[in-house]
Amino acid sequence: MDTAGSITLKDLAEKLNISVSTVSRALRDHPDVNDVTKKKVMQLANELEYEPNELALSLLKGHSNIIAVILPKVAYHLYATAISAIENVIKLDGYTLVTAQTHESTYREANAISALIKNRIAGFIVSVASETKQFKHFEQLKKKNIPLVFFNRDCEDIAASRVIIDNVDAAFKSVEHLIENGFKRIAFLGASRLVQISNRRLAGYKKALMFYDLPLKPDYIVHCEFEKENVKQQTLELLNMEEPPDAILAFSDQMAVSAMVVIKEMGLKIPDDIAIMGFNNEPMDELISPSLTSIHQPGYEMGKAAGELLMAQIKSKKEVELRQEVLSTQLIIRESTARRK
Repeated sequence: MDTAGSITLKDLAEKLNISVSTVSRALRDHPDVNDVTKKKVMQLANELEYEPNELALSLLKGHSNIIAVILPKVAYHLYATAISAIENVIKLDGYTLVTAQTHESTYREANAISALIKNRIAGFIVSVASETKQFKHFEQLKKKNIPLVFFNRDCEDIAASRVIIDNVDAAFKSVEHLIENGFKRIAFLGASRLVQISNRRLAGYKKALMFYDLPLKPDYIVHCEFEKENVKQQTLELLNMEEPPDAILAFSDQMAVSAMVVIKEMGLKIPDDIAIMGFNNEPMDELISPSLTSIHQPGYEMGKAAGELLMAQIKSKKEVELRQEVLSTQLIIRESTARRK
């Protein structure tokens, strides 16, 4: 089936005096084939203008050699890093990647999945949009037996493999760090209530306050949209309280930076007047002033694990047991949460 005109894998193999399977693996840059052989195969394939018949292959297998990654925004450092890892995993088996950005929209998420299904996508890796509260588009994948893996933001209502961090523990350690550095009135600047990982971080925040016998003040818990102006408005309301918080744990570094703008505009000093920290450990965290304390999420490792889980499903001839991989995080301490004097 791998024909393009009169040139086939068998033709390449006979000219190089190697097996068809070796030629196939070499063209897929598989690590089992040495670099010298790969170079010879690629040179001959280019000279003879060999092209695999992808349509025939997809009909034979029931799907194409394309993996879809659907996520809120490619620009987020976590997702950009994860995409690189996913690509490195799937290319070993000759698969390529397409990405779709939802911009937190359920409509875009569902439309992307529907369109990609028609293109015989082999499998999906998804980080769920913040607006999503109906899951029919994911149920559609399950009904069609199309492999699905969630990563970072998952969906508890759908039975699927997933790669996540322990958000409860990460938030607990964040609040613990703030308490140990002398901060007692700690606010939580969360995402929408529909975002499950935000709710898990909120649970960790509450757990830490309870463990250290600090009061839980409902007014210190706010939920934001991802737009900067909404985050700024919620931060302003926190700072204008009769007894404002002396520290903020933000859902993400992007939210933390937006909050820092408001804090500075009000003439307050970080961390002298108020400490702040976020999640994701973005590259910008070291460059801003003061530098931002954050929770490091292993984006590359998350992408690698998600890619491996998906490929295991695609290559399996029988139903694969669903797996949940929970990766560890690291607290990166910087100037924004320096110990109170």
